[in-house]
Amino acid sequence: MKRIAKYCSLLVVASGFAPAAAQDISSAYTKLDVRRDCKHRPGTAIEDYGEWRCKGHAGAPMWLGAGDQRMYVSFGAKAKDEPAAGQTLAPFNDFYKGVVEWRLSNGKPFAGIMRWNVKRAADMENREIRGRALVVTRLPPGAVCHVGYVDALANPNANELAREIADRRARDFVCGVDTPVVLGKITPGEDVFGAKP
Repeated sequence: MKRIAKYCSLLVVASGFAPAAAQDISSAYTKLDVRRDCKHRPGTAIEDYGEWRCKGHAGAPMWLGAGDQRMYVSFGAKAKDEPAAGQTLAPFNDFYKGVVEWRLSNGKPFAGIMRWNVKRAADMENREIRGRALVVTRLPPGAVCHVGYVDALANPNANELAREIADRRARDFVCGVDTPVVLGKITPGEDVFGAKP
């Protein structure tokens, strides 16, 4: 009986399958209205809209900054000092209200997925922001930065694509060395990510 158990253990390792508990990936969600749920510190210049401190899943610290019609989002105890605090999308965007999807491994968050509002090229002459982009961000421990992007208008399965980026890349992604990926289709004429899939 011991020999059979030992053989089964070796078979699991050799086949590349880990026990279910070791690969327990799930999602948690936080609804966020920045103006209602977060502490705001006003900016000091005309195009500086200030910054917000928020709490995400299980009280995880979040930082959001905005200026010149662009937004920046970062996570962690030192969120404002992380690479993500300097990353945004082109040309104009925001995330004042929405849902943060937290990808969890064994209950611990390793990536955040947020649906940003992005101004499309076709909307430059008016006030509407009709584009939507999913931004996947690597979470602590380690540096916090953008891992990848999905055009949510061009891809009906945008959420699944964003989870794929998070699950396959976020934990091993090296901020400042690795290049964020764009997964899926991109709306013709748009270049909000500065890259092509």
